Amino acid sequence: MMAATSLRRSAMPAVDRVVAGLTEMVVGDLTPGAQLPSEAELATAYAVSRLTVREAVKVLAGRGLLDLARGRRAVVREPDGSAFGDFLTAVMKHDPKGLHDLFEVRQALEMQSAQLAAKRKNRAGIAAIEAAMQGMREAAAEMRAGDWSAATEDRFHGYDVGFHEALALSSGNRMLAYLLEAMAAPLRESFHLSMQGHQLRGYTPEATIAAHERVFERVRAGDGRGAATAMRLHLRESERDIRAAQNARLNGESTLVPRT
Repeated sequence: MMAATSLRRSAMPAVDRVVAGLTEMVVGDLTPGAQLPSEAELATAYAVSRLTVREAVKVLAGRGLLDLARGRRAVVREPDGSAFGDFLTAVMKHDPKGLHDLFEVRQALEMQSAQLAAKRKNRAGIAAIEAAMQGMREAAAEMRAGDWSAATEDRFHGYDVGFHEALALSSGNRMLAYLLEAMAAPLRESFHLSMQGHQLRGYTPEATIAAHERVFERVRAGDGRGAATAMRLHLRESERDIRAAQNARLNGESTLVPRT
């Protein structure tokens, strides 16, 4: 709590000072599952009342940084990107430009993710990426065999999200992994629309898998630049698919994926 000394001299309101200090402590010094010091210790460190400490702790709990339980010290939470994911999903639903903004963000994040995954490849990461791709193949085979149900398609997209999350985890960058995890729900939404446009453009789920395989081949080969390029090309095709689906909707055409 070294920051507490300088924070005491700050002109910030007492609660804001403690919130700033605790945020630095939680994010920078403590690990998920760790307990905060007691209210009495924090009150002494920040030269404030225990009531002020209590209010500051509630602020951090509201931000998803702490878990509170009656009679126990506050505990640092595992990072959770659900609030960010909910925001992205809402933007996509109510702002036509939101989906394309998401693609611009994805391109920056996922090209970096693929590049780092190739440079820092490891056996566990390769296995996780491979498992996600195998799940996509199995779901695609079921759709090709006639079971193109909503559940089967959703499973295909779930493994697709898993592929991108596994890449992020393999990158060794915790921030990338956190952001990709937070984007899981809006990614699923975009994948459903992309599938519709994919079919309208005359492509099949196997073409989507082939694009993922090209990324994976470069990752497995340790080719960072090649992995990033393959990811960029894949995302460009996905954006074209989404534009095709959106144009069809604007023109009153059906975007339903044919069920066989």
